[in-house]
Amino acid sequence: MRPPTPDDDETYLHDYYAQGQQVIRDLRAAQSAIRQVEGLARSRDGLIEAAADGEGGLTRLRIDPRALRLAEPALGREVAAVLRAAQEDAARQAQEIADAAERAADLPRPLDETFVRGRVEQVARDLLQ
Repeated sequence: MRPPTPDDDETYLHDYYAQGQQVIRDLRAAQSAIRQVEGLARSRDGLIEAAADGEGGLTRLRIDPRALRLAEPALGREVAAVLRAAQEDAARQAQEIADAAERAADLPRPLDETFVRGRVEQVARDLLQ
C-alpha cells in the first residue's frame, strides 16, 4: 500500500484500520490453532507414547506394562526421549502456525514524521495561495 495523496487520506486510514483489524483476527485464529496443537511421539518399540500441547505441556503419557521390564535407567531415558520428541513435534507445529501468521500480518509501514511534515507543509502552502 503506497502513501495516499491528501485527497485519499481518509480512505487510506480506513483501509489501514480494516487491515489492522484483519491482522488481529488472523493472529487470534493462530493463537487458537496453537492451543489445538498436539505433538505426538512413540518409542521405537511402541511401548511408550506421549503427547504435548502447543505450549510444550505434557497432555498424555502411556507406558505399556511390558516397558517396565526395562531397567530403571533405560526406562527413564526412553520416557524422557519420547516426552522430548512429543514436545519438539508440538513446537514444530506451533512454529509453522506462527510463521504463517507472521507472513499474513503484512501491514503497510506506519506513516512517519516525514509524511506528516510533508502534509503540514502542503496545508501551509495551500493556505498561503
